[in-house]
Amino acid sequence: MEPISSEVVDLSRLQFAVTALYHFMFVPLTLGLTFMLAAMETVYVVTGRKIYKDMAQFWGKLFGINFALGVATGITMEFEFGTNWSMYSRFFGDMFGTPLAIEGLMAFFMESTFVGLMFFGWDRLSKPAHLTVTYLVALGSNLSALWILVANASMNVPQGAHFDPETMRMQFDSIVQVIFNPDAQAKFVHTSVAGYVCASMLVMGISAFYILRGRHRAFAARSFRMAALFGIISTVAVITLGDVLGRLVYEHQPTKLAAMEGVWRTTKPPYEPWLAFAIPDDGKQENALEIGIPFVLTPLVTHSFTAPITGMKELEDQAGPRISSGIAALTALKAWRASGSASDLAAFNAHKADMGYGFLAARHAPGQDVTAIPAAQLDTVVNETKPDILPNVFVTFWAFRIMVFLSLWFFAVFAFGSYVSLKNRLERNPLLLKLCLWSIPLPILATEFGWITAEAGRQPWTVFDLLPTYLSASTHSVGYMLFSLAGFALIYSIFIAAELYLMFKFARLGPEEHGAHARHDDPGHEDGLVVALGE
Repeated sequence: MEPISSEVVDLSRLQFAVTALYHFMFVPLTLGLTFMLAAMETVYVVTGRKIYKDMAQFWGKLFGINFALGVATGITMEFEFGTNWSMYSRFFGDMFGTPLAIEGLMAFFMESTFVGLMFFGWDRLSKPAHLTVTYLVALGSNLSALWILVANASMNVPQGAHFDPETMRMQFDSIVQVIFNPDAQAKFVHTSVAGYVCASMLVMGISAFYILRGRHRAFAARSFRMAALFGIISTVAVITLGDVLGRLVYEHQPTKLAAMEGVWRTTKPPYEPWLAFAIPDDGKQENALEIGIPFVLTPLVTHSFTAPITGMKELEDQAGPRISSGIAALTALKAWRASGSASDLAAFNAHKADMGYGFLAARHAPGQDVTAIPAAQLDTVVNETKPDILPNVFVTFWAFRIMVFLSLWFFAVFAFGSYVSLKNRLERNPLLLKLCLWSIPLPILATEFGWITAEAGRQPWTVFDLLPTYLSASTHSVGYMLFSLAGFALIYSIFIAAELYLMFKFARLGPEEHGAHARHDDPGHEDGLVVALGE
C-alpha cells in the first residue's frame, strides 16, 4: 500500500466530515419523529379523538420535510467511499459493504415505500391499516440506522473477518459476528434514543411557541406533554446506554477512552478524578486548569474500584512492541509474496495481529518502506511511531464533554417540563417555554458532538488496529479535493437552508385545520382545553 499525500488525506477527511455532519442533522429527527407519530396515531386509533389525528398529521409534515432532505444528503455519502476512500474500500469493502447493502434492500426500501402510504393513505386505508403503515415507517427508519451502525462498528471493533495475504484484503467470515458486534448493538440503541430526544425537543419547543403566542393551545398542550414524557424517558435511556458504550470503549479502544477522559498517565485506582474541565495540550501531553471530581472516574468507567484506567503515556509504551511486531509482519508478508515460502508465511501469521501497527510505522520509515528499515534505525522508527497511536485529545475530550453537559441539560428541561405539564401550569411558566423553544437545536448539536467523539477518537485508524487513515484515501489531486469539498459544502448548505425555511414556515403556520376539526369531531375539546391548561 502506497501512502497518499497528507494534504489529500486531510481534505478527504474534511470532506467526509462535512457531508456526514450535515447529513446527521437530519437523521436523528427522522428516527425520533417516526415513533412519536406512531404514538400519537395509536392514541387516535384507541380513543377516536380527532385531535390526536391532527397531531400526527401536523408533526408528520415536519417529518416529511426532514425525511426528504435527509435522503438527499445521505445517498452521496455512500459514493464517497468509492471515490475518496478507494484503498479503504478495497481493504475493507466486504465488511463495510455487506451491512450497507442490507440496509438499502431491507430497511431503506421499506421506509421509502411505506412513507408514501403514511402521507396519502389517511382516507384510503382503515385506521388499523394506516397505523400499521406508520409503525412500519418507524421500523424501517430505525433498521436503517441499525445496519449503518453495524457497518461503522466493524471499523471500531472489527470482527467476523480475517486478513487474506493473497488478496491483501479483509475476507468476510460471519454475518452473525458482524451483526452481533457489541459496539454495534450499544451504539445503535444509544444513537436511536438520541434521535428520540431530538424529536421530543422539537415537538416540545414548537408547542411552547404556540402556547407563548396563545395559538392552538389545546393542540400544543397535548403535544408538549407527550413530547416531555417521551423526552425524559429517552434522556434517561441515552445517559444509561452511554455508560454501556463507555464501558465497551474502555474494553476495546483504550486510546479513545483515555482521550475522552483526558487521562495522560495511569493513576492508582480509585483516585482518578472525572474531569469536568481541562485544557488538554497534545504537544506537551498534559492538561492545564484541571477541575475534577475525585474517586468518580474509576467506578464510572470500569464499574469497579480496583481496575486501573491506562493513561496515554503507558498506552504509547505498550504500543512499542506491537509496532516492532507489525514491522516484522509486513517484512515476512513481503518475503512470502516473493518466495511463497512456508516459513515466511508462518512468520507472518505469528505477527499478523499487529500488522496495522506496521502500516502505521511506514510514514517514519526510509522511503516509507517498513521492510527496508536498517536494524540500527528500528528503535528510532518505533519511538517516532508511538505518539501516532493517539487521537487528537483536545477535540475528543471536549466533544465528549459538550455532549455530556447537553444531555444533563436535556434531562433538567424534560423533567421540569413534564412536571409543569402534568400540573397543568404551562402558561404560568413562560421562562420554561422560552427555554424549550431555544433548546430545539441543542439535541442535534449533542448528536453531532457525539459523532465527533466516536470518529475523532478512533484516529489514527479507519479500521481500528488494522488500517491507518493516512493509507486509506484515494490518489486524487489537491485541486480536485478542494473543488469537490467546496461543491459539497455549497450544495449541503442549500439543503440546510431549505430545511430551515420549510420547517420555520410550516411551524409558524401551525395546524391550521385543527380548530375546525376539534369543534366538530372532538366534543370534549373545550373541557379538554380547560383541563390541559389548568384554567
